[in-house]
Amino acid sequence: MVDFKKLKATSGKASLAALNEKVNEMKDAKRSDDRFWNPTVDKAGNGYAVIRFLPAPPNEDTPFIRIFDHGFQGKGGWYIENSLTSIGQDDPVSEYNSRLWNSTTDDKSPEREQVRKQKRRLHFISNIYVIHDPANPDNEGKVFLFKYGKKIFNKLSEAMEPEFEDEEAFNPFDLWAGANFKLKIRNVEGYRNYDKSEFDKVGPLFGDDERMEQVWQSEYALQPFLAPENFKSYSELKAKLTRVLAGSDADEASVTRRATDQEELEPKTGKMKSAPANSKDVDVPWNEEEDDMAYFKGLAS
Repeated sequence: MVDFKKLKATSGKASLAALNEKVNEMKDAKRSDDRFWNPTVDKAGNGYAVIRFLPAPPNEDTPFIRIFDHGFQGKGGWYIENSLTSIGQDDPVSEYNSRLWNSTTDDKSPEREQVRKQKRRLHFISNIYVIHDPANPDNEGKVFLFKYGKKIFNKLSEAMEPEFEDEEAFNPFDLWAGANFKLKIRNVEGYRNYDKSEFDKVGPLFGDDERMEQVWQSEYALQPFLAPENFKSYSELKAKLTRVLAGSDADEASVTRRATDQEELEPKTGKMKSAPANSKDVDVPWNEEEDDMAYFKGLAS
C-alpha cells in the first residue's frame, strides 16, 4: 500500500514518468515492429490519412486476421497479453471474467466493475498501402501492416453489406474494384473517434497492373500472427493472472475462490472448469469508445 507521504514523494515528474512507462509498454507491441503503420494525431487528438486496404497476401485466403487481448492492472502489476481465444483455445482471463460476472446480478457490484476493467479487446490486422500521410510523408507509397479496432472494421463491413438499398456493395480489399479509405480521427471525450472516416469512389489503386502486382507481392504474411507458438500457454497466462490479481503465487486459492463457491480447477488438467453455457467474454476494441453495456449484458443472457 502506498501511504500519503510516499505518494507526495513520487508526485510530479517521477509519477508522470512511471505512468508514461506503463502507457508505452501497452503500445510497444505496435511500435516495436516497423512493419506496422500508426496514424499520427496532433495535440488536439485529430489526424488524417488516406490508405488502401489490400487483398489477402500471397498464399493466404483472407485479407485480415482477428486477435483478442487483455490489458489491465492489478495488485501485482500489469497484465498485457494476447488471449488464447484468438486461436480457439481456452483462456484463463475469459473464464475468470465469465465466472466473476455471473457471480452476481448487480451491475454496480465490485465483481462486475472488475470485469469491466479486464474485458477482452478486439483487434484486426490487415495489409495497407499508404497513399497520403501528411504527418509522415516518408510512409507514402509503401506497404504496411495496420492494426485497427471494431469501429474501422465496421466501416469495411458496411462497404461489403450496405445498410441502404441506394448504396452499392463493393470489396474494400480489392485492388481493382476497391476504394481508398480516408481515415479521419477526432478526439471525442478523450477517445479516438473514427465516425467521419469514409471510402472514396470505387476504382483501381493504379492504372497499371504490373505496379499493383508489385504492391501485392510486397504484402506481409498475416497467418504467422496466429501461430500457437506466438501465444503463451494456458498455464503461463494463468500464473501471470494470479500474480497480477493477488500479488503473489501464494494467494492463488483466494483469487479462484472469488469467482465461485465451487472448485475452480479440473483435477487432471489444472484448468478452470468450463464456464456456464450462458457465459461469454466481452469484445471491446482498443482505444475506441463503445457501448459497453450491450456486451456486459450479453454475459448473462
